[in-house]
Order: sequence, then C-alpha cells, then structure tokens
Amino acid sequence: MFEGIVPALAEALEKRGYSELTSVQKAVLGSELGQADALVSAQTGSGKTVAFGLAMAPTLLDGAARFSHAGAPLALAIAPTRELALQVARELEWLYEFTGATVATCVGGMDMRTERRALERGAHIVVGTPGRLRDHITRHALDMAALKAVVLDEADEMLDLGFREDLEFILDAAPADRRTLMFSATVPRAIATLAKGYQRDAVRITAAGEEKQHHDIEYRALSVLPSDRENAIINVLRYYEARNALVFCNTRAAVNHLTARFNNRNFQVVALSGELSQNERSHALQAMRDGRAKVCIATDVAARGIDLPNLELVVHADLPTNPETLLHRSGRTGRAGRKGVSALIIPNHARRRTERLLQNAGITPEWASPPSADEVIRRDNERMLEDPAFTQPIRDEEREFVATLLERHGAEQVAAAFLRFSRAGRSAPEYLSEPAPFKPSAEKGERSYRDEQPSRRDDFGDSVWFSLSVGRRQNAEPRWLIPMLCRTGGITKREIGAIKMQPEESFVQIAADSADRFVAAIGPDRKVQGNIVVKRLNALPDLTRAGYAPPPSDRKPHRGKGNFHKEGFNKTAPKRAFEKREKPAFAAEQKPWATKPGKPKFEKSGPPKTKKLKKRPE
Repeated sequence: MFEGIVPALAEALEKRGYSELTSVQKAVLGSELGQADALVSAQTGSGKTVAFGLAMAPTLLDGAARFSHAGAPLALAIAPTRELALQVARELEWLYEFTGATVATCVGGMDMRTERRALERGAHIVVGTPGRLRDHITRHALDMAALKAVVLDEADEMLDLGFREDLEFILDAAPADRRTLMFSATVPRAIATLAKGYQRDAVRITAAGEEKQHHDIEYRALSVLPSDRENAIINVLRYYEARNALVFCNTRAAVNHLTARFNNRNFQVVALSGELSQNERSHALQAMRDGRAKVCIATDVAARGIDLPNLELVVHADLPTNPETLLHRSGRTGRAGRKGVSALIIPNHARRRTERLLQNAGITPEWASPPSADEVIRRDNERMLEDPAFTQPIRDEEREFVATLLERHGAEQVAAAFLRFSRAGRSAPEYLSEPAPFKPSAEKGERSYRDEQPSRRDDFGDSVWFSLSVGRRQNAEPRWLIPMLCRTGGITKREIGAIKMQPEESFVQIAADSADRFVAAIGPDRKVQGNIVVKRLNALPDLTRAGYAPPPSDRKPHRGKGNFHKEGFNKTAPKRAFEKREKPAFAAEQKPWATKPGKPKFEKSGPPKTKKLKKRPE
C-alpha cells in the first residue's frame, strides 16, 4: 500500500489505520531527497513527526529489517518543550514498533538519574529538549559517536525560546557526516543561517496542505464588551460542550485567574503554564486525554506542540500577538480530517486590530456575538433530544422500575426530573450585555462602534416600579441585579428600565407588558434570590423620602486657594493670603541653603547648632 517506505514502518502505519500519507510525509519520501539533509517547512498538525520518522529510517536501518542490540544512539530528535518531546517519543515508538527500536527521552523536569540509566542500557533513538541534552553531553552520559541523524523539530520555536547556543553545542558535538533534518513552521533568516552552517547541500521542501488543514477549522470572531469577556468564554464553552477545549491566555496570571473562576463554575478544568512542574503538566494532559478534564487553560509556550486527539474547540481568551501564533493556536484542532472551532473573544475596542491580524493570517472568520444564555439553553435541549438513551430499547431489568416511576409520579414529572438531573452538574450560562453595533461611519466612511442606546431612560414607555429589599449597604449593584431579575423573572434586559439604588432598597422599572409575567415567574413568596423580597409599587417611588439626593446641576466650585470672583479678582490674592499665615518660630529664623555645589552651609543666624560628632579614628 505504501511504496518507498521501509516494510516494518509500512506495517506499523497499516496497524495504526493510515490509509493515505499527508503532503509532508509524501514529500520526504521523494527520490530527490534520498540520504541528503533537508530543510522542511510544515505547519503544526501536518504529520511531520511521522514524516521525519519515515525520512530517517533508511539511514538508521541501512537495509536491515530490524535493529540490532541497542548501544550508543543512532538518531537524535530535539524538540522545544517537554510535552512536545514526550509526544514525539510516543509517535516514534509505535512507528518503529516492528523494527525493535528502543526510544529514550531526555527532557527537563524529569529525573536525570533515570535518564542516565536508560542511556547506559542503550537506545537507538533519543528524544529530548535542548537544555537537558546538553547537560547529558557535558556529563558524558550521552555518547554522540555513533549518531547518524539529527532532527530539529519546531526549529523556529527553539530559536525564539533562546536555545540557539544549546543547539549549536549539540550540533557541534555530533559527527560531521550525520544527516541533519530541520522542520520548521516558518523559515526566517535565523533558521536559514542555522541551516547554512550545519547542513550540507540541504534539499528545501515546502509542504502544501496548510490551507487544507485550516479548511477543517471554523473561525468565529465574537465581539464582546470588555466587562463580559469571561462570561462570553463561559457561554462559548457551554454552547459547544466540546470533548476537549483549549483556552489560550497570554500570561501565567491570566491562566491562574481563569482556572480559579472556571473551577468555581463546575467546569472540569486543568491549567498548563511554565510555573508548573513536569509531573503536574503530565497529569494535566493525561486528565484531558482520559476524560477527567474537558477544559485546559494554557499559555502559548506551555501548549506548544501538545496533541489532544479529541480537541474540538480552541478559545483565544487573549488575542494572539501575531498571525503565526494565531495559526499555531488554532492548529491544535481540526487535525487528521476532524472538524474544529477556533473562537476569538474580541473586546469591541480591539476589532480593528483583530481584523488586521486575521487578514495577515489569511483567515476570513464569521463575525458574530457570543452565544446568549437562551441560545445555550436551546442547545442543551437539542443535545438532550438527540441523546441515544431515548432510542435504546428498555431492558428487562429496567422495565419494572420504569413502571413504578410512571405509576407514582406520572410521565410529566418523570420527564421534569430527568431534565433537572441533566442540568444539575452544568454551569448556568451567563447573561451578556450587547456590544454597540459595528457599522460604517457616515462622516468619514470608516467603521467604528457606536452606542445607539439612549443615555437616559426617560423614553422607556409604560412601566411598573418594583422595590427590592437590598441596597447599597448590602453591596447591591445593577451588574448583578439585572442578570438575577432576568433569570428568576423570565424577562430580558430590554424589559428593564431605570434602577435607583438606595441605602436599604432598590427601585427597578419594568415594562408594563412584562410586569404580570415577572410577578408570576418569581412565585407567591415574592423572592428572587435568597431573602431578597420584591414588592410591586402602585406609583412612582418617593426618592426624596427614601434618601435619594440627585446630583447638583450647577458646576462644582473652584478648588483653588482663595475665593474666585470675576469682579475684583487679583492674581496676587492667593500669595498675600499665604503670607499672612502665621509662620513657626523656627521657619522665621531659617535662612536658605547655600547655592554653591558641595557641602551645604548655614549662615550665623541659621538653625540651632547640634552636638558635634567626634571624628572617627582613622
């Protein structure tokens, strides 16, 4: 089935379920490469690990079907991060399964003594990170004498992370006649210089297929108010309910903040940042792979090169700084023919910058608003109706208890209980504010956000006032009162008018058409949350009696020294007023310091003399 591949590797590919090779894998098998060095540009997710495994196999086996006993390593694969190095090792293990190859790892954060013992036992292929590999070479634990091939995976990222010196040390320590294969997402000048210095007549390969890869990714640009950024992320996660989701932040502090917030909202979440130990990072990724966690919040460097097979959603909580980062982040999903979603959370003030970023990346997204709370609930209902549990026949051991449930509670009550059980473990969706519409400007022909909401609610129309038994002294704020009223009262924020905050109570204006529905929804106890009691008012609230004091309409008085009068105003008045103040006795006698450089001097009438210090003995 696979021509031009070592038979043992072809057997491993068939066992793995491969039916066709990717473009980069086909490119490295071309006759023009042969045993030459190669500089390959291939994007993340294009199958480059298998590609360089196929490319170096003829060099390592040298016509043999299997490897002999393991001794000094024959191949060295270098990756920028621990996670990527461990992932490369796993890929090479199954690819070289039928060759009898031994794969060892040397990565930072792991026990160095264990790695040294593995190297002493012998390995055919060693995979590691630059710093740890250099340590083993320096300590004479890694023998480079028999090396036939060196692979630099994500070479551009290793240079960005400052590993140039380590890479040059490793390449200088390798035999001069080895093959050098460099794989990089991009080929900037630094990569070209490195290749020129350490490769001989390298074949340049550009893998086509990045466009195909990103065709499997649905890009969505979601405009939000800055205050609703975190709530929008919650609704996106709830709407898609992905088996695995990856949320990207730009800083460790942001990762820690979102992790704590989402843990409190019943999300199964893990964090991935540079401050974690290798053991913690490994546990986090394993939790994502085996289903114990569904959301991973990570920084760009920590998530570089990780592969989660069921990753269906990527959320950019913070906007990436450049197009390459955007593509690398999004490339975590939409792999191997699977579909994925890449959602950018965009504060309305960053829209123009985001448009430039997407244009430079060659991406045309779908601009929209984040899923609303109602949309999330409707999506939950759709998933529930599509649940295969409804189509499976009733088993004999279930039939008796099903009949008991229906007889005791009735079909409607049983369905309601099923609905409550289904929603019990899920985070409630957030009610989001609508950002101002983005439309062309009539004056300059430019696009900008405009707030079309009136600054005053005098034109709200017919309404009914309600009193809530919570006020400023209980830290009541409209930003949490409005979602609470919408959630418990079955209304939308458009049906809420003015809110007047008082020390012990709050007055809320609700549209007249929605007042009866609001009263019916909150129930006979007239409580919306906890002990907050709602009372319907028959007239406008008496804000004066309630302690409400409207702000004065006149301008604030002048805050300078002295009175401000247009008539008879004298510019020296403040100075005279200052001079008339009584001065302390010491200040009256004090003279100014000497203006000459050097040691300050007092005149005879200066401050009182202090006790002269004795001269320190030499």
